[in-house]
Amino acid sequence: MFILDHVTYKSILNIEHLHIPKGKTTCILGESGCGKTTLLKLLNKFISPDQGMISFDGVPLNDQDTIPLRRKVVMLGQTPAIFPGTIEDNLQIGLEFSEQYPASSHELNAVLRSIQLDKSLTDDAERLSGGEKQRLALGRILLMQPDTILLDEPSSSLDRNTEDSLIRMLVDAMDTRDKSIVMVTHTREIAFRYADRIVEMSAGKVVKSGEVNQWTE
Repeated sequence: MFILDHVTYKSILNIEHLHIPKGKTTCILGESGCGKTTLLKLLNKFISPDQGMISFDGVPLNDQDTIPLRRKVVMLGQTPAIFPGTIEDNLQIGLEFSEQYPASSHELNAVLRSIQLDKSLTDDAERLSGGEKQRLALGRILLMQPDTILLDEPSSSLDRNTEDSLIRMLVDAMDTRDKSIVMVTHTREIAFRYADRIVEMSAGKVVKSGEVNQWTE
């Protein structure tokens, strides 16, 4: 899926080689400031490397149109985008962006249940708490059904029980469709519980990458 060769970005990243395979959940671990978020931003062309090449499905990112790429590779940052309007408006806007048909009320309510958001579709999205906004943004992405989801600390605003159940739901949903997740997490327990592969970073470099069964916690 993603292959990075000799990729550098400012003084933040220096990645000699990294392969992130398709159809897997890959967790990125490392200390604060080691370049994890920068790596995610490179994967959907939010930023571009100073040197080196990144390819997606065998095609260099530089040769791919940004908008179609971001419909296939969707990123959820630590501060989710919430748009003025209702919860339904915020769920539908992702489908509009990806040029898909609007979802039915039944589909929207099913998503609310899956993300454990006990709210009405007509509620004001901007009145939600930080954790509720995080879940709403995650529901919007699930409706879009992208090939790959990039998640930057997706559970940072959630309590432990909600974190665990939501990540399990997300991983199961993507596995069922043979889709991919690349997730930055500060929680090693979450990584070892749900990841197929782990990438460990330090000071902008990949120090270890491989299947979970190759690691010891």
